[in-house]
Amino acid sequence: MDTKEIIRELRTKNGLSQDELAEKVYVTRQAVPAGKTERPFRTPIR
Repeated sequence: MDTKEIIRELRTKNGLSQDELAEKVYVTRQAVPAGKTERPFRTPIR
């Protein structure tokens, strides 16, 4: 299981959208893997 798959599974189990998860971990929405691409994580915003 890839990291993106684990994040997606946990995110959906907890009823969070990508936007909500991004806000909770202080990153942009684009940094949260959607599970549709193989792109690496981006640098968090500061």
